[in-house]
Amino acid sequence: RASKGKKKATGTRGGDSLRTARPPLPHPNLSAGDRRGARPPPPGGLPLLLAMALQGKKLINNPDDVVTEFIEGLVETYPGLQYLDGFPEIKVVLRADAVGGAYDKVAVISGGGSGHEPAHAGFVGPGMLTAAVSGDVFASPPVDSILAAIRAVTGTMGCLLIIKNYTGDRLNFGLAAEQAKSEGYKIEMVIVGDDCALPPPRGIAGRRGLAGTILVHKVAGAAADAGLSLADVAAEAKHASEAVGTMGVALSVCTLPGQVTSDRLGPEQIELGLGIHGEPGAAVVELQTVDVVVEHVLKQILSQ
Repeated sequence: RASKGKKKATGTRGGDSLRTARPPLPHPNLSAGDRRGARPPPPGGLPLLLAMALQGKKLINNPDDVVTEFIEGLVETYPGLQYLDGFPEIKVVLRADAVGGAYDKVAVISGGGSGHEPAHAGFVGPGMLTAAVSGDVFASPPVDSILAAIRAVTGTMGCLLIIKNYTGDRLNFGLAAEQAKSEGYKIEMVIVGDDCALPPPRGIAGRRGLAGTILVHKVAGAAADAGLSLADVAAEAKHASEAVGTMGVALSVCTLPGQVTSDRLGPEQIELGLGIHGEPGAAVVELQTVDVVVEHVLKQILSQ
């Protein structure tokens, strides 16, 4: 079953006054110097704020709640979205008009680890994804959550799973697909590997899945919305995945909420082809002009 999202009571939030060289900002709706009504510090108080400062600047509350709060905010903002019963343990966002097994078009489901927002839950809607399954930050969603999404939105037309080429996603979505097939659901799966940063041979795993996956979402979603069969929707998605190439350029390394910022890249360095989870790229080089960087990236993509 799907439930309309309601904001979870998470207690009082706010900031603590820290002594700095600058005067403190006035509290909203209060005259300068009037501190009546000021919010108490967050749970953990000053030690938590100091720890957050060492871990890099992020507009978050508790690092353990970032995925849950993202989904809550998304569902509250867009009335056409819902999340499944079992939230937050089951982190599935789906179209409100696609629940109950009565959906008369091919369901298109994607998902993966969180930390790449708005992917994937932010792309749920008409003409794109029917549902998205979120794992914890940089962690594949569990099989039970994926299976719950399939059961919630898949009707007689079947379901297409679109995933990025990472071992955890392939394993968990694959297991969920096999279980769903044993229950009588029609399932197809397309695995996107659009990373062109590393030249062949790329090892057993093949190319990693990157931002080109969003284009595959769009192609598959449009095909499903047009009423195409599961086989045709899967074929369109597979063709799109084979035609798209991506290469990333990182100005800094990624930092997980609650962890200390890495200093692997110097202030005048960039990394070509850094993975979306911080996996090593093709090379660390000195910062170049954008013309030089784009020329290199395009040459690498077009060569593959």
